Amino acid sequence: MSLVRRDPFQELEEMSTRLNRFFGAPTQRPSDAKDAMTAFDWAPTVDVAESADEFHIKADLAGVPKENVKVSVHAGVLRIEGERRQEKEEKGKRWHRVERAYGSFLRTFTLPENVDDGRVSAEFKDGLLNVRIPKAEKAKPKAIDIKVG
Repeated sequence: MSLVRRDPFQELEEMSTRLNRFFGAPTQRPSDAKDAMTAFDWAPTVDVAESADEFHIKADLAGVPKENVKVSVHAGVLRIEGERRQEKEEKGKRWHRVERAYGSFLRTFTLPENVDDGRVSAEFKDGLLNVRIPKAEKAKPKAIDIKVG
């Protein structure tokens, strides 16, 4: 996989948001379109593996219906986005602890040049999203016949 440029200020903002969430402080979501990348409430955990034939990404999306998940590839970037909606409040029910994260999420992965992004496949089962990204056939050297003229 390619290297991704770090943004230390965004990392600090994310850490601050996580600490606020941990201590129960309300988090503020930016309303500017330019800050859309920081407007997501949580990010699912993922495992990324590589074999000789493909890259394999597993995303933990427990409680997220398939209809709320979108996987796309554009310009060498794989996007996994969606939303986990919070259960509706029921009268007479008192919550003692809420630890699961809710809201919109987005994970992006810069794909290496040796993948065939036209053959990416995704399967969603039991709250686990499996994305398979096949590697492209390597260009094999061709022997060129030389004609005597």
